[in-house]
Amino acid sequence: MKLSRNMTNVEIAELLRAVAASYQLKGEEKNRFRIIAYQRAADAIEHASSELKDLWDDGKLKEVPGIGESIASHLDELFRTGKSKHFEEVMKGLPKEMFDLMEVPGIGAKTAYKLVTKIGIKSLDELEKAGKKGKIAELEGFGEESQSDILRSIEETKGRTKRHILPYAAANAGLVIEWMLKSKVVKKADPLGSLRRQAATVGDIDIAVSSDNPKEALEHFVSYPKKTRTLEKGDRTASIVLPGDVQVDCMVQPPDSYGALLQHFTGSKHHNIALREYAIKHGMSLSEYGIKIKGKLNKFATEEEFYKKLGMDWIPPELREDAGEIEAALNDKLPQLIELKDIKGDLQIHSDFDIETSHDVGESSMEEIIRKADELDYEYIALTEHNPSKSKHKEAEVIDLIKKKKEAIDKLNYSFVKRECKSVQKVFNSLEIDILPEGGLAIPEKALDLLDFALISIHSTFRLSRDAMTKRVLTALAYPRVQIFAHPTARKLNLREGVELNWPEILTFCKKENKWLEVNAEPMRLDLPDTLVREAVKAGVKLTLGTDSHSKEALNNMMFGISVARRGWATKDDIVNSRSLKEFEKMLH
Repeated sequence: MKLSRNMTNVEIAELLRAVAASYQLKGEEKNRFRIIAYQRAADAIEHASSELKDLWDDGKLKEVPGIGESIASHLDELFRTGKSKHFEEVMKGLPKEMFDLMEVPGIGAKTAYKLVTKIGIKSLDELEKAGKKGKIAELEGFGEESQSDILRSIEETKGRTKRHILPYAAANAGLVIEWMLKSKVVKKADPLGSLRRQAATVGDIDIAVSSDNPKEALEHFVSYPKKTRTLEKGDRTASIVLPGDVQVDCMVQPPDSYGALLQHFTGSKHHNIALREYAIKHGMSLSEYGIKIKGKLNKFATEEEFYKKLGMDWIPPELREDAGEIEAALNDKLPQLIELKDIKGDLQIHSDFDIETSHDVGESSMEEIIRKADELDYEYIALTEHNPSKSKHKEAEVIDLIKKKKEAIDKLNYSFVKRECKSVQKVFNSLEIDILPEGGLAIPEKALDLLDFALISIHSTFRLSRDAMTKRVLTALAYPRVQIFAHPTARKLNLREGVELNWPEILTFCKKENKWLEVNAEPMRLDLPDTLVREAVKAGVKLTLGTDSHSKEALNNMMFGISVARRGWATKDDIVNSRSLKEFEKMLH
């Protein structure tokens, strides 16, 4: 792995994961906390909305959650000199090819090391060829099933195109728009395309600019100080590249036709085709310049005017996927979509309270999280630490650990919340519990009685058959104190596909038994996906929003969960935690 002063966030995250893998191979138990620290820092950097090099330039490196003193010092050396003696020493003696193999989902450090050292794999192509010849299955500890899983993961990896998760794209676009608005010739600037529609992942970033002086506006655009290079600059368009190989395209339109530009390039393609077909039937022709009627071009400064001319209500960008939104707009039946201001609480948060879980613990204390929730004007939150490790504790020990957490939250509710908070009225004692492969829970059933309610989720054994996975989930959901199925598909954007489930069966069960599905706002998840949110809304299944925060700062990610819910046509009524505390408790009981 080549080190340099100008590594992107993705490259630094890969570097830190390589360091964590190296520690793991050189003594797992001894280095356990270091491994966790490096993995956590890698996740935080990958999700950061600003390039780490820029934060280092501004002296804000330690403000990134997960970067402590030690890692910060090594990164400081990297940015100053282009090298890190510590990183190089830790990875010394390990084959560099293993780190490339670890980019395939499901291949960890030990597996990659074996593949490189035992059968001499040098690349993904060689790994695929070895798998097809049956050589992986012959390795001790592998077998046919492992070989099949690796081949499937390689195929999925090869099929991916480079896309950026929504928060990263939104942050980059926000900075460019902020820069554009500093120009005196720029009147407005907005994102376009999948970013404006708030899709979970975004390719190139498109920006619309309203200006009577396109030449000067584009000169200002290509002088953006954080660009790495300019691709092209024409009369009305230009393209630049940002760190991380992010392409940004800018289009300039005069103010009197800016609304048509916004509409045309927001898309989606299918929405625009359906809209164009509707317009043609009514003697109209659409373009980014306006609407032509009987040869005359009508210009529109706003999208609202554009849609009104077509005889329909303005359609929120999140709905523009040709999924019935045009018919709804024509008949005044568009839903009043959920908004961030409607949310009264966050129902998945992880604090640093230690109940000896095998998962990552949070970085912020319970008190810090409550203060942050109070700043957000929430009436309630749920602290949902991962369950204690099942393999390392006896049943009585698990119960004692959960009881310890309950006592801590009770104490906070009776003292800290009443004394320190303006908005927060209650902290719920919850837990995110692993669903075991056969459908049981990773804690004793009697421990559930210590919780206000429980979330369940899939964190392992992702490749069961559709029927087996569905049975697994329904068995877990049937426990009385279980209320929320968290990040239900278990997908990781750009890393792992979701599990296979019989969704009609899941939705029917949830509706009948009053179980709720989570829309997880964590940037790498955004799960339940928008298409399944729509199905849940149609089925009358209630949804919850949770940030899955592992730090107080991550509570700000709720906006991305809102985006997913809106794309799924969810209204305030569909989201459980849009209710007041009193209403929420009534629904809970």
